[in-house]
Amino acid sequence: MDLEQKIEALLFYKNEPLTIKELVKYTSEKESNVREALQRLSENLSNRGICLVANDTEVSLATAVQMKDFLEQIAKDEMSKEIGKAGLETLAIILYNGPVTRKEIDYIRGVNSAFILRNLCVRGLVEKEVNEKDQRTFKYKSSLALLAHLGITKVSELPDFEILNKKTNELKNPPENEEDDQR
Repeated sequence: MDLEQKIEALLFYKNEPLTIKELVKYTSEKESNVREALQRLSENLSNRGICLVANDTEVSLATAVQMKDFLEQIAKDEMSKEIGKAGLETLAIILYNGPVTRKEIDYIRGVNSAFILRNLCVRGLVEKEVNEKDQRTFKYKSSLALLAHLGITKVSELPDFEILNKKTNELKNPPENEEDDQR
């Protein structure tokens, strides 16, 4: 396996920008060899669906510019689909109890909510923030865009907010031994 292949596999695996120094460390190669391999990789990826994005210190894989319209249409199609029963259920938990951790949502729903939460975040309906009590986890809250879509200015304007907030608060205290919501 040549250096170019190693770098391509590493960038794909990490799925985040890596510094030249990190590539040197991972590949145990000289910086000049890494830079040459990056140049070859960039040339080999031209006219493909992905490209190499780089500055003086970092590199990353990204979708090619010519794929922009194609990918935007797919994103629009995904966003226009209904969020479904699970999405509505999760939204209700977040609206009436937010900010709330994934662990608490999972406990109330009785199933893993990771995919639903990702979908809701991508759609801009919910936002995540770092949990003050545990910096390794997130709390989910309703976005301002969701409130505007619902025609309310604050969650307390939701129907039967006080009653439902109290009932879901009683449900959201899972046992302490459950796995934490990791980033």
